[in-house]
Amino acid sequence: MFYEGTGREGHSAVLVIDPATGTVIQHRDLPRQYFGEGIVDWGPNIYEWTWKSGICFVYDRFSLQLVKQFSYTGEGWGMTHTANELITSDGSAILRFRDPTTFRETRHIVVKDGTKTIDQLNELEFIKGEIYANVWHTDRIARISPVDGHVISWIDLAGLLPTDQLVDAESVLNGIAYDAQHDRLFVTGKQWPVVFEIKVIQKPLASEIEHRN
Repeated sequence: MFYEGTGREGHSAVLVIDPATGTVIQHRDLPRQYFGEGIVDWGPNIYEWTWKSGICFVYDRFSLQLVKQFSYTGEGWGMTHTANELITSDGSAILRFRDPTTFRETRHIVVKDGTKTIDQLNELEFIKGEIYANVWHTDRIARISPVDGHVISWIDLAGLLPTDQLVDAESVLNGIAYDAQHDRLFVTGKQWPVVFEIKVIQKPLASEIEHRN
């Protein structure tokens, strides 16, 4: 099953979706005053935090009933996890590692590509020891080292969804999900009508292209 968090002013929810059909099996609406942001699975629970309200809701993943909630400072954007920590973004270049039992920050990294600081980090997914992070309002995903925050490489998804299927200017890439059991990577965007399964291939170096020619 796909677990999806939706965020719109007055219309935010957590959805459980059958990936084969796109049918919504379960859903839980947030109270209208909250703008839902990233969600993450942690053991028997689903965490969902909010954009500007400073509240993270914790649900039972099977019933979507509220179990508890945490408070925090700053904005909430994306969220993922390692084997023992949560990782969160807030729209800046900083990724924060948090204790899942308290939601308190334990450390943080600043994301850089060379010497350039990469901000507007949004949706996150932890894949094979790397943090995948999409940059808001772009079609790019950065592969980031969780040790020191350096960008390992970029994934370019420009043109994935035809422009005539974009609802508005906010219909941007912002969904990443990884199926570790079957080694499958999925991406989608805000108000996109589909979820794409993609395979990442390395772009040939200029020297390799010249050699082939």
